[in-house]
Amino acid sequence: MADRRYVLDLREVDGTRIALVGGKGAHLGGLSRMEGVRVPGGFCVTTEAFRRVLDEAPSFGGLLDELERLDPEDGEAVRALSARMRRTIEGVAVPDEVAAAVTGALARFGEEAAYAVRSSATAEDLPTASFAGQQDTYLNVVGAAAVLRHVSRCWASLFTERAVAYRQRNGVDHRTVHMAVVVQRMVLPYAAGVLFTADPVTGNRRTATVEAGLGLGEALVSGLVNPDVYKVRGAEIVERAIATKERAVHALPDGGTRDVAVDADRRREPALTDAQVLRLVELGRRVEARFGGPQDIEWCLVDGDFEIVQSRPVTTLFPVPETDPEAVPENRVYVSVGHQQMMTDPMKPLGLSMWRLTAMVPMHEAGGRLFVDVTRRLAPPASRAGLLDAMGKGDPLVRDALESVLDRADFVLSPPDATPGGPAAGGPAAGGPPAGGVPAPVETDPAVVTELIERSRASVAALERDIRTKTGPALFDFLLEAFEEHGRVLSDPLSIQAIMAGMEASWWLDDRLWEWLGEKNAADTLTLSAPGNVTSQMGLALLDVADAIRPHPEVVAFLRDVGDAADDAFLDELPKLAGGAGARAALDAYLDRYGMRCAGEIDITRPRWRERPSALVPAILDNVRNFGPGAAGRRFEQGLRKAREKERDVLSRLRALPDGDRKADETQRVIDRVRTFIGYREYPKYGIVCRYFVYKRALLEEAGRLVRDGVLPEKEDVFYLTFQEFHEAVRARVVDEGLVRRRKEAFRSYHALTPPRVLTSDGEAVNGAYRREDVPAGALTGLPVCAGTVEGRARVVLDMGKADLEAGDILVTTFTDPSWSPLFVGVAGLVTEVGGQMTHGAVIAREYGLPAVVGVEGATRLIRDGQRVRVHGTDGYVEILS
Repeated sequence: MADRRYVLDLREVDGTRIALVGGKGAHLGGLSRMEGVRVPGGFCVTTEAFRRVLDEAPSFGGLLDELERLDPEDGEAVRALSARMRRTIEGVAVPDEVAAAVTGALARFGEEAAYAVRSSATAEDLPTASFAGQQDTYLNVVGAAAVLRHVSRCWASLFTERAVAYRQRNGVDHRTVHMAVVVQRMVLPYAAGVLFTADPVTGNRRTATVEAGLGLGEALVSGLVNPDVYKVRGAEIVERAIATKERAVHALPDGGTRDVAVDADRRREPALTDAQVLRLVELGRRVEARFGGPQDIEWCLVDGDFEIVQSRPVTTLFPVPETDPEAVPENRVYVSVGHQQMMTDPMKPLGLSMWRLTAMVPMHEAGGRLFVDVTRRLAPPASRAGLLDAMGKGDPLVRDALESVLDRADFVLSPPDATPGGPAAGGPAAGGPPAGGVPAPVETDPAVVTELIERSRASVAALERDIRTKTGPALFDFLLEAFEEHGRVLSDPLSIQAIMAGMEASWWLDDRLWEWLGEKNAADTLTLSAPGNVTSQMGLALLDVADAIRPHPEVVAFLRDVGDAADDAFLDELPKLAGGAGARAALDAYLDRYGMRCAGEIDITRPRWRERPSALVPAILDNVRNFGPGAAGRRFEQGLRKAREKERDVLSRLRALPDGDRKADETQRVIDRVRTFIGYREYPKYGIVCRYFVYKRALLEEAGRLVRDGVLPEKEDVFYLTFQEFHEAVRARVVDEGLVRRRKEAFRSYHALTPPRVLTSDGEAVNGAYRREDVPAGALTGLPVCAGTVEGRARVVLDMGKADLEAGDILVTTFTDPSWSPLFVGVAGLVTEVGGQMTHGAVIAREYGLPAVVGVEGATRLIRDGQRVRVHGTDGYVEILS
């Protein structure tokens, strides 16, 4: 009998033994236990055998150390080292006891039979990362010696260049991954292929996709042939495309495979009958139910029946928000919160739960992002138009995506008790679109804005005062009460009236001045240097910090050497330098006013500038290099001058029109109104973030107590708990370390997912499209948010802490929340992948007069860093010039 340390029959394993047989082996073992599912017989060479081989290669630990030190971006070094690692493993003779276990297992299945020898890593076919195709598989291996040789090759394939790179991208420690090997009886299929139990392109969970070809599936995997493709929804084939079959891969009698020509009379024949396609999908649905999610299934058709040779999770699909399991199933439509908030990165569990607790509308979590269910506003015609109009003003792509869902008349059903809901994605105070109702108008009076700002400051001051004495469970009780006050501040009717007054005045100016004067986006210039915009003030204030640093070469040189430190230790060194005391004072004053901000600030777990001031250093040094003293004041005055000149120009031109005095007087009133209120648009978000920093500091103090009491190893571990779980941990003085570990792994995996603007309950990701014919061929289409045309060098920046900008550069990035505004003062134009007319980046681009195009799909991928581009901010497209 084979040594069970090193060999296990497939029927002996399941998902509980991944550490011993790897992901592929565990899944195949689970499949082999399912009634009515045929799996080729075989066994697993366990990870214990792999460890036994590594024990025979004492130099391998040093190679792993070397791999950990390598820069993942150094492809040549990774290639060379991974080749040495493979040679080392393959150079070790298979230990006698392992070889005996393998040959003993082969004897049970037939020593001279043909086998498939397949890698099965412990980090393979997991729910968060499939690792598909990263290790090796060998088909039609004949004879014990050949099987052992190919088992060794599978072990070595754990360190192929592509496998190493994949683990590095997914944050998987090389030392934690081990290799098992699956050895199965070879099957000789008439046809083979892949079944996706969800549409791999759209994500629709109700649509299965079947790909089929003649002979072994290797022909499809290698790209040798095009497959037949079937789309199946329910029990109906809704699409089919039958390929011409020129070649197929067949097994050779003595081992190995070769590709052969397909007989002429079979080339246009389907590989499967319709009945077989439907039977295969039905089988796939059973497998999907067994493993609890969409599956990528490799199958073979043998003697008229299907054999399953692999099933792995489809990890590229965006998850569907969870719903109440007790609720009556119905179609739902969700809108992304991140696209409204200019933060589409995944959030940690504490950040997600805190935003949900303080938001103005219920939200659902999926893939580390938040979504709002808009079904009850989208379904009834009475509220649909208002929702679409609000969404269209925020992001036309969201509106188009919703309309494309509505075009499927049978999808969105209007429930009998449907009533229009509240704000669609957080309301204007939180950076989302306006609520369903139209707020009453507010008088055009700057005192309104002054009063609102004072209310916000007083609320934050009271929070800071009252939270100081709260610890333990009492802190969490206090915070729940504070969240109610947070909601009252956000929903303050006067605040919403002021926000809407500025937005509606801006829309009025654009519409009327286009109608009367043919002037596009006139509000962009008329709102330059509007008073009271806390976000644009933040960018200009960093120019003042640069003024305090620029005269002191020693300080400038010191800052150039500051890395991305996790704390403010470098600030303590500044006073030791000539001019450093003044530089420190300027930075401290800036951080006192704006230190609660950071990139992705809606996630409370993100490090704030006060916690990591080094994030500001690149922008400060850019300002030192690119501007002279007093630049902040000059920029503001320049914008104000342009706004006044534009105002005089449009009023003069209007008075020359028929009924011109009335039009000019009305326009004057609206200009006064927009300049009174448009700056306040940014203040509620600032107030939210101020409150968040107060919450965070108190919560981190509580996390520190958990660390001191031995409940947690690190303070930041609480970021992987929800607010409610954190509360319970403080009460019970215990934390589930396994839960924290699983949450960290899931969070890493979410970075590989791209959140859609709109998501259906079927799992379909819908992103919308610009339906325009006025864009030049080859140009990238987007949404114009600030008028003007500018040409310059594209700088693709994904992390503002690593920006290196020169005057005249065009900033290209995924999204910009308020924290990016310090970079805006030094660039000539802006291109983003996410954004709308009234999102923060657009508002600040207009404030600074930057030609800007937002919502450009794939901009950071299609535009290379350093290319020359031309940004058409008036017409909404970007040309790549070189």
